[in-house]
Amino acid sequence: MPDNEFHRTDASIHTPAERLADVNLDPERISDSDSSPVSENERPLTEELSEDVAPAVEEFMAEAAEQNEAAAAEVTEERSSAPYIAFEHVNKAFGDFKVLQDVSFCVKPGETLCILGRSGVGKSVSLQILMGFLKCDSGVVRIAGEDISGFTEKQMLAVRRKVTMVFQNGALFDSITVGENVAFPLRERGELDEEQIGKIVKGLLEMVGVAGMEDLLPSDLSTGMKRSVAIARALASQPEAVLYDEPTTMVDPLMAHLLGDLIQRLKEQLHLTSIVVTHDMRFAEKLADRIVFLHEGKAVFFGTMEEMRKSDNEILQEFLKRDELVLPV
Repeated sequence: MPDNEFHRTDASIHTPAERLADVNLDPERISDSDSSPVSENERPLTEELSEDVAPAVEEFMAEAAEQNEAAAAEVTEERSSAPYIAFEHVNKAFGDFKVLQDVSFCVKPGETLCILGRSGVGKSVSLQILMGFLKCDSGVVRIAGEDISGFTEKQMLAVRRKVTMVFQNGALFDSITVGENVAFPLRERGELDEEQIGKIVKGLLEMVGVAGMEDLLPSDLSTGMKRSVAIARALASQPEAVLYDEPTTMVDPLMAHLLGDLIQRLKEQLHLTSIVVTHDMRFAEKLADRIVFLHEGKAVFFGTMEEMRKSDNEILQEFLKRDELVLPV
């Protein structure tokens, strides 16, 4: 996209369109005093697994990490700044209500983007467009270098093998057990025998903090546990990217902290590209390489958390001040 296509209206704020022209990963992570140290993020996900399942899960996770590194290399082969996911001037309306208006942002391979904003500004709609559940009215949506905005449902099946979503309600199959939910994508692949599947399922559930719950039904679980199982099921498909829709909504602070640690470690160790929709500033501070802030259907900011805090944009500052009132330091 030519740089002269866009004009800055506020010298203190990086607009989404300007950021699309040149996005570089920031080596410094913005975090609060409660964030996990780097050594915690590097602690192997499989180190506390049961001895009987650890080898199978380690091999499974190593395969996923290698796949994601290869995918990132393929995306960035032509341009070092090439994004894995990009919205380019995306518009979406339901009748006369404009949900997204000329929205642009991007996510580089291995990066975590947090989408912030008040309720009803198009955060979850953005994820549904990426998954192909909704179609944008105009604009370009790219995943792994492909414009998917005009893809058919059959074409989107291939995209969903690369990109999976952890829904706010978990979206688990209610009529089958937790173990069968996690095993579902493994069985779809048709490459593993039942013994291998059983070990991987057990190991993934241990990894996300819900060990021994294979035989329970989703209705037996708390909201936080359902989210953990949903993450385990997402990992079972060995995705290149994961989209999380409000992972901390209606969960207690401890579970929110554990989910944040898990998402960060998955990113670091599996090289996952992630988008996290959230209203939780502390959660965003912990995870985000970059932030896109939506307001009245428009992306009014795209940049780092530090840049957001330094901006004199009134909308951003009002949001930050209200957050400080709710969550005092």
